[in-house]
Amino acid sequence: MGSLPVKIGYKAGRGTGGGMRAAERLRRTWQVLMDGAPPEPPEEEPGETVDPRAIDLVLRVGELLLASGETTERVNEAMLSLAVAYELPRCEVQVTLTSLLVSAHPGKGASPMTGSRAIRRRTPAYWRLTALHQLVQDASIGMLELDDAHERLGKIKAGRPPYPAWLMVVSLGLIAASGSVLSGGGPLVATTAFFATLLGDRTAAALARRGIAEFFQLTVAAGIGAGAAALVVALGNPKDAATIVTGAILALLPGRPLVASIQDGITGDLVSAGARVLEVFFMIAAIVAGLGAVVYIGVTLHVPIDVSHLPTPAAELRPVAVIAAAAISVTFAISLAAPRYVLTAAGLGGGLIWVLFVLARLWNVPPVLAAAVAATIVGVAANWLARRNRQPVMPYVVPAIGPLLPGTALYRGMVELNTGSPNTGVLSLIGAVSVALALAAGVNLGGEFVRAFQRVGLGASGRWARPAARRTRGF
Repeated sequence: MGSLPVKIGYKAGRGTGGGMRAAERLRRTWQVLMDGAPPEPPEEEPGETVDPRAIDLVLRVGELLLASGETTERVNEAMLSLAVAYELPRCEVQVTLTSLLVSAHPGKGASPMTGSRAIRRRTPAYWRLTALHQLVQDASIGMLELDDAHERLGKIKAGRPPYPAWLMVVSLGLIAASGSVLSGGGPLVATTAFFATLLGDRTAAALARRGIAEFFQLTVAAGIGAGAAALVVALGNPKDAATIVTGAILALLPGRPLVASIQDGITGDLVSAGARVLEVFFMIAAIVAGLGAVVYIGVTLHVPIDVSHLPTPAAELRPVAVIAAAAISVTFAISLAAPRYVLTAAGLGGGLIWVLFVLARLWNVPPVLAAAVAATIVGVAANWLARRNRQPVMPYVVPAIGPLLPGTALYRGMVELNTGSPNTGVLSLIGAVSVALALAAGVNLGGEFVRAFQRVGLGASGRWARPAARRTRGF
């Protein structure tokens, strides 16, 4: 009996302490919720010297990330992480679509050191993104000395894609073939789309070797795909023609820069976002110009091109369509040189986004909203998977939206513009662009959902270090 009061008193004290801790947590949570200004990071003690090799490493990693297809926010974050890892004092990083700037200020009367690089060529190489992000992570936790980081960066830059060059070229034709099957075409149609896309791509490559601008390369490639369709119409198979051109356009649509442009705008990198949006605009304009020229010539030559045989999005979950959607995403990933282990996730993402889109359409959801909802769900899954594996998210989300890129709507709009229905054609083109924007916004919204429930901030910078998270209310 003598020990009973002690036991009771211990429990009471423990309960009181737990209540105080709970109250303290509630008080801190309330302060965080009501405080509109993020906490300012403490000033670091300035150093005496700046190692130029560290600035060179930061610039070279940022250059390779941006040239390989990474978004501006991720590039900025990786460069700042390296600057902290290698003790660059008061480092400032500026990233745009075509240039990088790094500046370190030692203080104590020492001269600041600044370096810059211009991005003259951007070629999607998603396998490099994974290797570069791993380098940044290892450096951030102190596993890489500066000399070792330079050596590893050199190996990454000199490395080869995970696929042979011929397979990456053939993958464009496979995208077109899979897109034709998704639109209702058969084996013969898929084969025609495959060879028409390969012919357009190789013609564009030949123009590139002669210094012709990329705008006209895309115009010629789109025109060759539409020309194959017009030839099929002239031979008396109008239903097959629409599926051929749909697949050919799908292989040319700018899914990668579209996703990056929306993400840059959402995250506050408005200069890069504006540049990327213009890039997307000119790419779509080039495709539309190629389609329009061929359709106009075909109509002038009395080829019976009209909208009565154009395919519409499937309202049934046919196994062939789901497999075709998965094949589009897998071949998209190959064309972007994504790592091999991403292919399974890309295929699952492509099949899932098509299933979700068709289910939404069966429930009479408008196409733009259906695309946005499907992309958001896939974006959540892709971002969660990428963060769990500590890998960049672009290799997961960009191939996944491939099946819903609006190839048919673009072709429909150009046919309507050139067959006496200009108002309807303009609306079809606006609808196509709206679906594309909804896809890009949806996958980025999925990433924001994942970010909202993660335990720590992005990289080593913390939640408040993100410029887009700061409340300005329009000022």
